[in-house]
Formats: sequence, structure tokens, C-alpha cells
Amino acid sequence: MNISDVAKRTGLTSKAIRFYEEKGLVTPPLRSENGYRSYTARHLEELTLLRQARQVGFTLDECRELVQLFNDPARHSADVKRRTLQKVKEIEAHINELNAMRERLLALAEVCPGDESADCPIIDNLAGCCHRTKK
Repeated sequence: MNISDVAKRTGLTSKAIRFYEEKGLVTPPLRSENGYRSYTARHLEELTLLRQARQVGFTLDECRELVQLFNDPARHSADVKRRTLQKVKEIEAHINELNAMRERLLALAEVCPGDESADCPIIDNLAGCCHRTKK
């Protein structure tokens, strides 16, 4: 298969496929005499794994580990599960951070008059000021 076929079948762009190859995330494809890449079904599986792992938040380094585990017939599912549950904890922590940010912004917006005056508690708070602009 050539790169455009692989792109269609994996949902990745040719540019993304070349990027993953350049970063050593996938097994290097064979090259024909004219230098074109030649992909196998295994490459499709690796690239599909990468695409889906990225969609659920795994970093490039984590994806590299997942592809290595994918290609390791002696892997332990416990290793994959551990990495997955660690990613869930990271996502939960990020969700908590985002919720705290949301709550702070809503609280700031609630005390702001939102009118034509220059007095803005949001700006004052974000700037660390305790004074307000006087008219």
C-alpha cells in the first residue's frame, strides 16, 4: 500500500503519517527501488492505534510506548491497563483544574457590572489589584 491508501484507511493525513515515521513511532516502512514507501497491514494497525490513542489524550511519548507494547508479543495487559488508568487520573485532574478555572471566571463575571464604566473587578482581580478606577 502507498501512503495515500494508508491515509484513507487510517483517517490520518499523509503529513501525519510521515511525522509519526520521522519521530520513530511506527515501524519504518519498506522502500521500493524508486524510494516510495510500502506499507503493510501491520503499519495500518500501528497507525490506527496511534490515531486513536492520540484522540483519547495519550502524548507522543506515551503513544511510542503503546506501539512498542503492541509489537511486543510478550507484553502484559497489566502494563497497558496501568498506563491507561494513569491517563484517566491525569484527565480527571485536568477536568478538576478546568472546573476550578470555570468557577473562578463565573465568580469574577458575577461581580463585574458589565456596563460602560471603566470599573472592572475582573481586570482588578486578574491584575492583583485591590483598587478600582475612580470616575
